[in-house]
Formats: sequence, structure tokens, C-alpha cells
Amino acid sequence: MNISIISVGKLKEKYLKEGIAEYAKRLGSYAKFAEIEVADEKAPEQLSEADMEIIKKKEGDRILAKISPDAYVIALAIDGKMKTSEGLAKDMESLMTYGKSKIVFVIGGSLGLHDDVLKRANEKLSFSKLTFPHQLMKLVLVEQVYRAFRIMKNEPYHK
Repeated sequence: MNISIISVGKLKEKYLKEGIAEYAKRLGSYAKFAEIEVADEKAPEQLSEADMEIIKKKEGDRILAKISPDAYVIALAIDGKMKTSEGLAKDMESLMTYGKSKIVFVIGGSLGLHDDVLKRANEKLSFSKLTFPHQLMKLVLVEQVYRAFRIMKNEPYHK
């Protein structure tokens, strides 16, 4: 099983890097894990709708360039489906059972994901109706993927 997280922007915060590294290490006994960062577009505070679209398109093109044609893509989006940890584990296990050995999670930048990326996605996943910094979301996501593998293997993990 290959699990990748593609995200926009470089992670700078040491505490987030350390948390992600810890869960990535733990995931190593269950799957091959890759963390892929694509460059974000610098943008002023005040943007027109057209400028936002241009920025999301550029970031989206970078994301799409990193996704292989045979990957199952799960885009993180506020309007995506919400799942329990057990539900995520069940869905991942089902994907593996039916031959989907490459699962790619995608986290957009501060403006979100371009429609081209959302169209490429096989599904959209939401962790909450709240908005989170995309850097923090990466840590939450990698922890939930690790938790999903623990659930699949019926191994104990705090609730």
C-alpha cells in the first residue's frame, strides 16, 4: 500500500514537522508513506475573484503533476463527506481489497483547491465544518491515516 499526502506550501513550523515525522515513522510498518509539497503562490491580502482563480489554477496544476493516473485521490474539502475514524479505516480497507494500492490525499493552499483537482478526485473528505490551517490539517490527516491502519489491524489505539 502506498499512501501519499500532496499539500500546497512548505511546512515551516518545527512542532508540526516533528508531529508529522512521528506519525510517518509509525505508518512505515503498515504502508509506504510519502509527503509531497508543491510550491504555493505568493498573494497579497486583497485579491479579486479572477486573481484567486489564477492562483488556485497554478497550485492545482502543480498538484495534478504529482498524481499518477492509477492513484485513488481523496481531496480534503470543507464540503466533502465527513467520516468517523472507523469509517475512514473501512473505506481504506475496501480500496485496498479492490486493488487500489495508491491512495493520494490532497490538501490545498489557503485559497483551497482548484476545480481541476476536485474533478480529478475520486472523493472529497471533510474533517469538520471549521476551517483549519492547511499545515495543521496535514498533521491531523497523517494521524488519522495511522489510526485507520491500527483500526484495520484490530490493534489498540487510544480513543
